[in-house]
Amino acid sequence: MTDPTPSTVPDVSPQAWAGVHRGPLRAGEWVRLTDQKGRRHNFELVPGKRFFSNRGHLEHDDLIGREEGFSVTSSVGGEYLVFRPLLSEFVVSMPRGAAVVYPKDAAQIVAMADIFPGARVVEAGVGSGALTCSLLRAVGPYGTVISWERREEFADVARKNVTQFFGGEHPAWDLRLGDLQEALPESGERVDRVILDMLAPWECVDAVADALLPGGIVVAYVATTTQLSRFVETVRAHGGFTEPQPWESLVRDWHVEGLAVRPGHKMIGHTAFLVTARRMAPGETAPRKKRRPAPGAYGIDYTGPRPADIPPVVLEEPFDS
Repeated sequence: MTDPTPSTVPDVSPQAWAGVHRGPLRAGEWVRLTDQKGRRHNFELVPGKRFFSNRGHLEHDDLIGREEGFSVTSSVGGEYLVFRPLLSEFVVSMPRGAAVVYPKDAAQIVAMADIFPGARVVEAGVGSGALTCSLLRAVGPYGTVISWERREEFADVARKNVTQFFGGEHPAWDLRLGDLQEALPESGERVDRVILDMLAPWECVDAVADALLPGGIVVAYVATTTQLSRFVETVRAHGGFTEPQPWESLVRDWHVEGLAVRPGHKMIGHTAFLVTARRMAPGETAPRKKRRPAPGAYGIDYTGPRPADIPPVVLEEPFDS
């Protein structure tokens, strides 16, 4: 038995809100062209229009109606691969109001925060909508993603990007203007997950603790070591979460060509730190680590939040690097 040809496989159901299509390219869809040097171009297919680059032009009508995964030659001989853009490709080329959460981090947030179909998720802030697309893809049409954003211009960019990717206004998305620290307690929301992509996530720990259901997960996405330290120590000092787990990921490509197998020259190094912690039930606290803090870690030189059960002798130690 042979595999069915693409034309006999039905398109992805609109009710899935996947942002993906099968079958021939159609007017109104976005495509991604990649030239022989790896340069990429994303644009919407519009009947009668032309795509222009330094390698000549292409007619949109020559792309519409063909199955993706073909090559095409421009008016002056430039060759391009034609595919629909993947979500990971779309988010790194989308118009930006604020910096985007890169695919390597968005993937880990979805996995390590265990974002599941039907989940109720709060996100702050929305940035340009990159992480929002991944969260909506994960919760599906029967979940909820509530995105809080302080700046209206960022919210407008995010709304356009998310709507473009999904081909309409996703039914699970609730985009709100406001400050999470104040707005979340006022809303009375009870949620499964909270994602904090903001300058001072430690300011929201109390609000997040009140909103998270027992067993819920908070994730912080922070850029600097000082932000990382402040958030981790604030979560520890709160007492209503499990021990925070911080990490970062580095992605390196490889050059593979015959006997020439070596690390690539390009690398996606540090983008941000991620921290996760789970909410304890009301009135419950997680067992503290028995390991003694490093000498001077919480001593006289340290000015941040401290766990409640630090031995007095630790508080008097100087930090000796």
